[in-house]
Amino acid sequence: MSRKLSKDQYEKTFSYRLKQWADGSKDPYVGQVEMKPQKDYKEDIKQKEKRKEEKDRLFASVYDVEHNAEMRIFRKIYHVFSVLFCIFLVLTLLTAVSYLPTIGHPENPANNEVAARYIESGLQETGAVNIVTGMILDYRAFDTLGESHVLFIATCTVLILLRIDGKKGKNGIQGTAGNDRVHEPKSDVILQTVAKILVPPIIIFGIYVILGGHLGPGGGFSGGAIIGAGLILYLNAFGFEKTERFFRASTYKKLSFTALACYSLSKCYSFYTGANHIESVIPLGTPGAILSSGLILVLNICVGLVVAGTMYTFYVMFRKGGY
Repeated sequence: MSRKLSKDQYEKTFSYRLKQWADGSKDPYVGQVEMKPQKDYKEDIKQKEKRKEEKDRLFASVYDVEHNAEMRIFRKIYHVFSVLFCIFLVLTLLTAVSYLPTIGHPENPANNEVAARYIESGLQETGAVNIVTGMILDYRAFDTLGESHVLFIATCTVLILLRIDGKKGKNGIQGTAGNDRVHEPKSDVILQTVAKILVPPIIIFGIYVILGGHLGPGGGFSGGAIIGAGLILYLNAFGFEKTERFFRASTYKKLSFTALACYSLSKCYSFYTGANHIESVIPLGTPGAILSSGLILVLNICVGLVVAGTMYTFYVMFRKGGY
């Protein structure tokens, strides 16, 4: 027979806390989550009147279409050019469609020898079991090199547009690093526990997808996206202070430059030997083995590094404006 507990002892038990949570009589997060109270916003009356006056002047001078001759002329020209552009676009598309071959014609692009060459000779010429990877990183490796550079240039553009000035402002706070703990607190036990469990398998799975891209479904683009998602999850759980211990802006720049340079040098060698009909000294290996398909494994790793770093950098720049 169970012993009767006193009131103080009963209030310390798990069943009592569970009952309080179920009834809603006590919020377990009150006093446990880092919060900062918002200050009441008080607007200066003079600033408010000045802003209203500027707004009225702007609408009166710019948006008054009835009395603004420039706006009336612009709208008429805009409507005329819109109609002309639509007509030109429709005629261009109809002309292009008229030159397309008929359905089932033997000279259709779907029936040419290129696709047959990929399927029939892809394994022998590239050593990759995955025909798609062999096509992307061997037959059309120059296109993939351009795509990787496009990602790098896009990241540089985002850095230029969204990067916060490194100089301290009037309040002495540099960028938004001082406010990071306010808009995304780092005391979420649930998120941190889930991240500790999921981030390592996510990173390992991304590495597996990259390394096995020439053997089955996967490759540098998909594996890099998985690793980038793992880095973003870790950042949301533990914040910039811990993430920047191993991944900073300088880290991304070095990884991207090294990966793109390695890709370029590797394919320049392949392009040179192929164009001059010189036998490559890099063996294709045994199809199905991890160390096979020549340079495709190395190129997959390079692409994966660029994609993972680009995904993470995009998220960081849009969220905070800097590392």
